[in-house]
Amino acid sequence: LQKLIHLLQATDDPLIQEQALITLSNSAAFSVNQDIIRNLDGLSIIGGMLSDCVPKVKEKALNALNNLSMNIKNQEEIQVYITQVCRNIESAPLNSDLQLAGLRLLTNMSVTSDYHHKMINSIPCFLHLLSEGTERTQIQVLKVLVNLSANPAMTRHLLRAQV
Repeated sequence: LQKLIHLLQATDDPLIQEQALITLSNSAAFSVNQDIIRNLDGLSIIGGMLSDCVPKVKEKALNALNNLSMNIKNQEEIQVYITQVCRNIESAPLNSDLQLAGLRLLTNMSVTSDYHHKMINSIPCFLHLLSEGTERTQIQVLKVLVNLSANPAMTRHLLRAQV
């Protein structure tokens, strides 16, 4: 895991980055690896890949963060990327794998109400995706919206959102 994280830092080759992120994502399926990746500063390194200009690299980074977000301590670190994830969702092509990866991460990050406030500005985007997206996109958006709607503090924001 340490070598994969170092490889991510050391290369600018998008194909190598994708493969390293896929391997880290698969490794994150095991809870012990989630802690190891966090302790190796892997969350910030993977999070840094969200600003990459290659959509496939962003997508693989989102998938890795999604798997890593199954851990409360990891969520505390990943939450700093929520605004950027929302921007990636808004700017990604409609129904793209990149958009779906971002929505899956937000679904995990919105299970508790701790980070809902960071998603308020994206509610109109979510409603637009619900209206315009394919069934796969609609299902992912609904998961996020259901999580947000479980928080009474979000009611006003959800009902006042302009679509």
